[in-house]
Amino acid sequence: MERWYSDDTDGRTDPSIGQEIFTFIEAQGVKSVAMADRIVGCPHEEDADYPDGQVCPHCPFWARRDRFSDDESH
Repeated sequence: MERWYSDDTDGRTDPSIGQEIFTFIEAQGVKSVAMADRIVGCPHEEDADYPDGQVCPHCPFWARRDRFSDDESH
C-alpha cells in the first residue's frame, strides 16, 4: 500500500501526485481501476489513528454518515 500527501494542494488534483500514482499502478501491472466520484470517508485510519470500531475523533462529519449513499443514519 502506498500513500500520497500534500500540505499545499488538494492531492486529487496535484499533477505530481497523479503521476506518482500512475507510475505505481503501472508498475503493479494493473489492468483496470475503479474509483469513487467523491470523497468517501475521512483520511484517518481505524486502529492506526483511533481505536478499532470507534468513530474518528477528528472527523465528526463522518461519524453517522453512510459514505457510499451519503445518508445520515440516526
